[in-house]
Amino acid sequence: MKAMLLRAHGGPENLHLEDVAAPVPQAGEVLIRIHAASVNPIDLKIRAGLPVGPQLPCVLGCDFSGVVEQVGEGTGSFRVGDEVYGCAGGVRGLGGTLAEFMVCDPALLALKPRSLSHREAAALPLVAITAWQLIDRPDVKAGENVLVYGAAGGVGHIAVQMAKARRARVSAVVSNQEKARLVKNLGADDVILYVEETPQAYVQRLTHGRGFDVVIDTVGGTNLDKAFQVAAIKGRVAASAARSTHDLSPLHAKALSLHAIFMLLPMLTGEGRSEHGQVLKEVAALCEAGQLRPILHDIRFNLAQSAQAQALMEAGGVTGKIVVDVATQPS
Repeated sequence: MKAMLLRAHGGPENLHLEDVAAPVPQAGEVLIRIHAASVNPIDLKIRAGLPVGPQLPCVLGCDFSGVVEQVGEGTGSFRVGDEVYGCAGGVRGLGGTLAEFMVCDPALLALKPRSLSHREAAALPLVAITAWQLIDRPDVKAGENVLVYGAAGGVGHIAVQMAKARRARVSAVVSNQEKARLVKNLGADDVILYVEETPQAYVQRLTHGRGFDVVIDTVGGTNLDKAFQVAAIKGRVAASAARSTHDLSPLHAKALSLHAIFMLLPMLTGEGRSEHGQVLKEVAALCEAGQLRPILHDIRFNLAQSAQAQALMEAGGVTGKIVVDVATQPS
């Protein structure tokens, strides 16, 4: 099969299209013919040397959408020909999705939403599972004021839609008018341009000074301190980028709860993988109900152009998920 192989950590120029042996599913595994894969920031970090990646040489890529080609012994979850999607590879011990075929644990998969193309479905798994956990762990409820930082990003634009599906009132924090229009089209009730308005100002404007019931932080760093600042008394903060040091005094002063989300854990530890498959079923149901859709970047890449796709993400300023067409005929 054709695969983008990484033989040494470093920049995107270290990715090369090569012919490698196709994997063979063992007991409890399924073989997937990959139609499309999406690019995520974790792919770039692993390529640069983050020690959660597969042993070199390796194939990168976590997300995919494709078709079940073969099932290993003892695998009853899916049948040959099923269209499936998932975040199922590209980390330690798991082959990646920038290849024509991959084997994976069926617990990490779900049937692809019928209403989405393979390209659209491939854009969802990692960001949708992360967003689901960001919404579910703090138990967002109907009528609550929810603030989403990084609302036009990969995880953020899904979190906005999921919070709206729970009938929350959603305020979306973005950097410019183009992103403001995007999140409004996705259902955000209020938009905050952080370059124009201080946290104190939008807390007063949108909550009459009370603060937000739930704050979703997809940005991390000093932004997590800002999340503590704008949360209401006994509010809940959920963060997907909390690898940083913070003064917890503001959290203590308001009796806040903090939920750290690390969605790759089941893939790395093997524990709790079935939760990912179940979440993806729920995500598919939201897609079928018209309550959730991914935003894709308009530039298309094929498998041989995977390095360019990663370089584009690395350059920054991208709106919409970057998707790589792996199958000969994009779908």
